Amino acid sequence: MKKTGARANPSLAGTLRHRMNSAGAAMATTDGRWALVSTGLTALVAGALAWMAVGMMPVSRPMVSPGRSSLPYALFMKLIRASEPAGQAADNSDNANPNPGVENRTVTLDAGDTLAGMLEDVGISAQDANAVVAAMGKNFDPRGLRAGQSFDLTYSVATIDASGNAPAPVPSAPRTTTVMVNHKPVVVPVDAEEDGSGATEENSEPISRLLSLHFSPTIDKEITVTRTTEGGYTAEVETKELQVHRHRAGGAIDSSLYLAATQAGIPTDVVIDMIRMFSYKVDFQRDLHPGDRFEVFYDYYYTPEGLPAKFGSISYAMMTLGGKQIPMYRFQADPNEPPEYFDQKGESAKGMLMKTPVDGARISSGFGSRFHPILGFTRMHKGVDFAVPTGTPVMAAGAGTIKFMGRASGYGNFVLLTHGNNYSTAYGHLKRFAPGMRQGARVRQGQVFAYSGMSGMATGPHLHYEIRAGGGQVNPLTVKMAQGRMLMGKLLRLFQEKRLEIDNLVATTSLEAKVTDNATDLRQARVK
Repeated sequence: MKKTGARANPSLAGTLRHRMNSAGAAMATTDGRWALVSTGLTALVAGALAWMAVGMMPVSRPMVSPGRSSLPYALFMKLIRASEPAGQAADNSDNANPNPGVENRTVTLDAGDTLAGMLEDVGISAQDANAVVAAMGKNFDPRGLRAGQSFDLTYSVATIDASGNAPAPVPSAPRTTTVMVNHKPVVVPVDAEEDGSGATEENSEPISRLLSLHFSPTIDKEITVTRTTEGGYTAEVETKELQVHRHRAGGAIDSSLYLAATQAGIPTDVVIDMIRMFSYKVDFQRDLHPGDRFEVFYDYYYTPEGLPAKFGSISYAMMTLGGKQIPMYRFQADPNEPPEYFDQKGESAKGMLMKTPVDGARISSGFGSRFHPILGFTRMHKGVDFAVPTGTPVMAAGAGTIKFMGRASGYGNFVLLTHGNNYSTAYGHLKRFAPGMRQGARVRQGQVFAYSGMSGMATGPHLHYEIRAGGGQVNPLTVKMAQGRMLMGKLLRLFQEKRLEIDNLVATTSLEAKVTDNATDLRQARVK
């Protein structure tokens, strides 16, 4: 095998040696070198012509989307429209836009974006975008817009006729260029930025001119901004006349008041308000048992189409716990102060401190001696742990002042509130503090000042809650707190008259088993 290969290799080597000698002989002469150079130039020109031919081929399905093309949007659209066959416009006459050059579009505000920025992103000029915001500001603060708000836009766009020409020339002759589309020459304008000259046309128009903008910031309000004949913008606000409905709803409590009320079709904001009403009188962890009942009499406003718009107020609510009825009535004793809730005897529902500073809480560890899950030994647990998901709002158990807010060893993120009369409350393992909260700030009873978490020495998300009296911790579940004020004299008589009025309204209103349709979005539900 080796000898055979040895005989073959000299033959191949000889052939290559012969060709190299021939090429060397050719390069040794002037005519040979010139022939080699001319052959290379011919190949280079042929390649360039082939590349240009490919570029002149018609584009039937362009793979470029508006707004992301290297071409200006107006030029891109003109090329696409000019590439359509002449008879195609006639074939689609039945589906033609009744207002050529005017288009509608719905856009959504992204997180962190502004209204003016959003309009500029879709092709509206900065001048028009700022004019729209200024016109709207007389009736609505654009800073109140939230991410996800949708807007209906109507705007004009640059158009060309069937022959591919612009509809009307501008006073100053624009710079143009000719491109081949479907083997036909098409004349299109050249933007100053495109040719790199930096020059601008005095009478140039933006890609799109906004004609109107419409949106609904709330379910009962619609705002429309339209372009005037003078070129400015004007805003109109239409407020729907809401209709108030009075509902009387209730049911049995199987697991929690919140779940039972929402299953009965009661709006969430009503349920939360009802929980806060009873949070001073009821321990939602220990006092509720399966079979207990609730009832609520409240107002809710609806649009003329029957869509719920906003919560009014609760006039009356009652919980029946273990056969004991706990009614609450809404009464405004002082016209300069917000209304409060009182029981049938005229005693305020508000105590000095709330029994449960979080909604839907489950006690995971009580007050007293326990085995610490992290330290590994038994020690005194001087508070109550409420097992709640991370991010649950934490309310101030009573009105007071933030004495401390920050990091505190094993407590993690920690807040200490002072309430007067030698009482204070402590909150540990918080995830974060509410905006605007700081040390020394005043808080109202029931105000959300922080959110639960598992900072510090914690094995899971929960709220550690303490009540401190005279400098030491006491059991929040058994401590006797001072109750709210008792109405006396003339105020008590006025309250009793109001209570009888509410009782008559409740008695003449049928109990609804299902207030609204079962919809995931309250705005999609309808009143029955």
